Amino acid sequence: MAGSTFHEGLTPLNSAPTQTSDDAHDYYTKGDKIVDAVAPTGPIADRWTTRRFENRLVNPANRRKLTVIIVGTGLAGGAAAATLGEAGYNVKSFCYQDSPRRAHSIAAQGGINAAKNYKEDGDSTFRLFYDTVKGGDYRARESNVYRLAEVSTNIIDQCVAQGVPFARDYGGLLDNRSFGGVQVSRTFYARGQTGQQLLIGAYQAMERQVAAGTVTQYTRHEMLELVVVDGKARGIIARDLVTGEIETHLADVVVLASGGYGNVFFLSTNAMGSNVTAAWRAHRKGAYMANPCYTQIHPTCIPVSGEHQSKLTLMSESLRNDGRIWVPKNRDDCDKDPRDIPEEDRDYYLERIYPSFGNLVPRDIASRQAKNVCDEGRGVGPLVGDFRRGVYLDFTDAIARYGKAGVEEKYDNLFDMYERITGENPYEVPMRIYPAVHYVMGGLWVDYHLQSNLPGLFVTGEANFSDHGANRLGASALMQGLADGYFVLPNTIRDFLADGPFPAIDESHPEVVAAQTSVKERVDRFLSIGGTRSADSFHRELGNIMWEYCGMERTEPGLRKAIDMIRELKQAFWSDLKVLGTGDTLNQSLERAGRVADFIELGELMCIDALNRRESCGGHFRGESQTEDGEALRHDEEFAYVAAWEWGGDSLEGGQPVLHKEDLIYTAIEMKQRSYK
Repeated sequence: MAGSTFHEGLTPLNSAPTQTSDDAHDYYTKGDKIVDAVAPTGPIADRWTTRRFENRLVNPANRRKLTVIIVGTGLAGGAAAATLGEAGYNVKSFCYQDSPRRAHSIAAQGGINAAKNYKEDGDSTFRLFYDTVKGGDYRARESNVYRLAEVSTNIIDQCVAQGVPFARDYGGLLDNRSFGGVQVSRTFYARGQTGQQLLIGAYQAMERQVAAGTVTQYTRHEMLELVVVDGKARGIIARDLVTGEIETHLADVVVLASGGYGNVFFLSTNAMGSNVTAAWRAHRKGAYMANPCYTQIHPTCIPVSGEHQSKLTLMSESLRNDGRIWVPKNRDDCDKDPRDIPEEDRDYYLERIYPSFGNLVPRDIASRQAKNVCDEGRGVGPLVGDFRRGVYLDFTDAIARYGKAGVEEKYDNLFDMYERITGENPYEVPMRIYPAVHYVMGGLWVDYHLQSNLPGLFVTGEANFSDHGANRLGASALMQGLADGYFVLPNTIRDFLADGPFPAIDESHPEVVAAQTSVKERVDRFLSIGGTRSADSFHRELGNIMWEYCGMERTEPGLRKAIDMIRELKQAFWSDLKVLGTGDTLNQSLERAGRVADFIELGELMCIDALNRRESCGGHFRGESQTEDGEALRHDEEFAYVAAWEWGGDSLEGGQPVLHKEDLIYTAIEMKQRSYK
């Protein structure tokens, strides 16, 4: 492996960082350093196997006495509910959708990674581990990432046994394709519907447990508060979105699998209902929020077409296997039909700048380069304002190579979706794509067992921060969600539950009553403001601020301006919000108000986190920290740490977040500046 040396994991290879810059000093309070108290040691290849054996067991009779609440029914939540239900625990599963099958995991297109090495092209568990750490720009915990790579092979076996219809080659064997940031083929896929097929597998496994009586489903329920009793998570307060009833649900442990917060940008590829409320309510109760500024901008999305939009559409990264990305070399050609631009006047800029990886560079790099060429005035497509936001993704060569039928076999549903949205036939005219918010690497802080700093609160999938560092490689989100749900959480949560059954609590407990009261008062406050603006109008304004100043490039002046603007927006929100209807019935205006209020507070923290981190790494690009040729420049000696933020009160009331740092020490991989050239 060029540029890499295998280390067993016994000796630290870097020193603890010491931060000397402090751009955000007037926006936060310094807290104590933290460590992952359950982090394993020893040879990295043995850590997960050893830990599974060391973790205590819960005998079957005691499992029947223990209740687990799981918020979210995507791949992480659905897989966890199915697995824990099968083990005999009493599981309560919550989702705000009308069916668990509508969880946003269903929208994932391209595939799922696993180190099976079916192509015999040099893949291995260590290579998947290395690619993931490098792809995340050395800002992830190595033990967590190695475990993910190790478990990846089990996921494929599990899903095949469930009947997931993965693509197969001519001989009937499971097929693979490549994704960004790697030079092997390790991505298993089901055309452009991989997330849908994997979610159906998890859903049917969960429904089997519903029928068996171990899992109880609560659809159309939104978590609005975490119940913390004697310092431990013991339940949630949820609102029935149909009747408006505020309900209390208590348990021995709470698992959040509620997805990411990309909709803080308003325009994203996330489902319209995706939100941060479950995680943010836990954060306000004391759970640390880690690395919130690490957001992923996906390079292949259908461009914005005007200010009327409320949603953007992903075009799978798998398209970069065969499509070639280019823009005109000359600005004067941007108005031309792309078919009339000769080959010598096209700039295949990713192939030019990164000859080793070409169009399959990681997402953060592909996105920044698309922005760069558009900023130069070489973007294509219609003017949106005074700016052309688009580059071409061209399949002319692929169609010549495979024939139209061969391309259809791989990508027909994606091509059809593109044509339905844009009215353009991508078999005849190159697709137009542009980066859009897609995923977040930040999330609630968890230890190696996926438990937050709040005992009894476990966090899985995109809702936690643990596996992807500052940039996620393509096809790794599905891998993490199913790894956490099927294999990791069931083997770590039992160590906590081995101390149960825990003392029973009921709805009359003072801390439960306080949680109930806070939810009801918050609902009443939304309904009573009586202003003139909708929650959506505030959300769109927040998204514009976030995209402009905390999007693909961040600077100190821009972030300071954004923080001031968000605080002004927050003040306006609480004085001029208009929520129609009442709280005792279906009320989507009320739902949106709660979600936008949390997004505003999150956006402020994201900007503070980005301001504090005066380096460029992965999806976090500070204009002040780049190489001579415009690439991201890390500063490991200062910032090789996880930023874990504690809620310190509302900024409008003088509160400041508290920063706790967890040093990142590598023992199996040497930290290097990334290069994909």
